[in-house]
Amino acid sequence: MKQRILPVIIIVLLCSGALAQTNAHVAFVFNFPDLPADTSVYMTGGIEQLGNWNPGKVKMDYQGNHTWTKAITINVPASVEYKYTLGTWEREGANADGRPLANLEAKISKDTTIKDSVLFWTKGGRQRVNQGQITGTVKYHRAMKGAGIADRDVIVWLPPSYETETGTRYPVLYMHDGQNIFDPATSSFGVDWSIDETADRLIKTRAIRPLIVVGIYNTSDRMQDYTPGDKGTAYMNFVVDKVKRFIDSTYRTMPDREHTMVGGSSAGGLISFMLTWEHPDVFSKAICMSPAFKLRDIDYVKVVRETKEKKDVFLYIDNGGVGLESQLQPGIDEMVAVLKAKGYKEGKDFVFISDPAAKHFEADWAKRFPHALTLTLDQK
Repeated sequence: MKQRILPVIIIVLLCSGALAQTNAHVAFVFNFPDLPADTSVYMTGGIEQLGNWNPGKVKMDYQGNHTWTKAITINVPASVEYKYTLGTWEREGANADGRPLANLEAKISKDTTIKDSVLFWTKGGRQRVNQGQITGTVKYHRAMKGAGIADRDVIVWLPPSYETETGTRYPVLYMHDGQNIFDPATSSFGVDWSIDETADRLIKTRAIRPLIVVGIYNTSDRMQDYTPGDKGTAYMNFVVDKVKRFIDSTYRTMPDREHTMVGGSSAGGLISFMLTWEHPDVFSKAICMSPAFKLRDIDYVKVVRETKEKKDVFLYIDNGGVGLESQLQPGIDEMVAVLKAKGYKEGKDFVFISDPAAKHFEADWAKRFPHALTLTLDQK
């Protein structure tokens, strides 16, 4: 009799969903009475299922009665940030004064339906959160080509003394997501990192030595470019063999590894770590803000764990605590533990800084950037 009961119990548990669920079905329902029925409405967000912040990739389905829907399946638990657009960042959900809405956030642990509505849309362009033009001198280099990756622009910020002290050479910081770091008008979310204002202020107050900052724009292939794989390797080769060589031949740089740094956030933080780890002869320091070391099918912790030789590098690592930041933290904790186990000294070879109230957003990275830059640039 007992032998019969056990299988029945197991079947009941399986059918009732009592065992741990790893996936959840999420239905987004969007209603806007003033939109015509033939309007193309899109969702975008920080996960592949929502296009990795490509505003015109994930189209919603019109259901009639001014209602659009989109169903996705994701791993749970998860915190998903997302927005609604009409296909471009020129037309995204806005508040009454025309400013883009903050990211919406959904914490998902099971199958669920999420209902939203947007009353206004940006019209023909993002309004700047930071007023005024770029601080300092920038140079644009358009549509630079790299093997195996899409063409992209490169923007170069020059320090205040560059034109007057013609005999001086400068360290260089290479930054990913280049359209987001200087100018809110080109930033994906209407908010930039204010790196131009930060560097200008720190240089003029003698808090840091003057440096050149190079911003490498992203493309719609951002996640593939910034993570392990063929495109990630192609992107790293582009940075090392094309961008850096061009910058060193065009500007008065200090081209040696000791004066060459790289930085970024999220997947940009990961590729910054990867560039320094895999090309320590080129980059000696990395700023890795909210890095996606281990998330879903990404696991760069394993690569570091299996690396035998010790790298002569300095790694600045930080993270917030809200939304996606909380999902990144386990991978960061694991990376920090692996670095320590391999003999890297905290405070000397790397630092980790936690900002529990910070979100996964440009404004939060901008707040932490002055300390990150000062700390990293000072390392010998």
